[in-house]
Amino acid sequence: MEQTKTELARIIRERRSVKSGYLDKEVPTELVTELLDDARWAPTHGLREPWRFIFIPSHEKEEFVESLVQTFPRDMQENRRNYFSQPAAFLIAIMDEDPRQKQWEENFGAISSMLQNFQLLAWERELGVCWKTNPQIHEPKVRELLGVQPGEKIVGFIHMGFFEQQPKQKKRTPIEEKLTIYKK
Repeated sequence: MEQTKTELARIIRERRSVKSGYLDKEVPTELVTELLDDARWAPTHGLREPWRFIFIPSHEKEEFVESLVQTFPRDMQENRRNYFSQPAAFLIAIMDEDPRQKQWEENFGAISSMLQNFQLLAWERELGVCWKTNPQIHEPKVRELLGVQPGEKIVGFIHMGFFEQQPKQKKRTPIEEKLTIYKK
């Protein structure tokens, strides 16, 4: 007898990264705050909650993008301006870096889990997101622009916006090809 998929399983399977095709529609601050408030229940070792976020709302995006493109070499600025003008808003994810490897990995796992929660919750509300880890996350000028402190790492720029058309589903490898059952 085949078991019916839960609503959560359906959302996990349907969710896609929305990389383009954003509508010219504001992403409300209240919605982002609500999604983050629910997403924060991700697993976090020792309840360290090693994250913080910077939200660039739609009405601030143009000014932010102009400041951001100034951190790039002149010959790249127009290309980057076009690229960063596509999403309706941005969420910058920042984590606490711990000098101890185990805790650093736990912190990265925690913020990654939280961001997955955020993406699933956003999808449920028809808000498209895409977690980007482009080179600017390592650029000292970008860190300065965003006020990222020593001991913090930019984990990614989350591009956001409402969309008209869902991205196509791509084939996934069957789990049986990625799973080994241990036998003594």
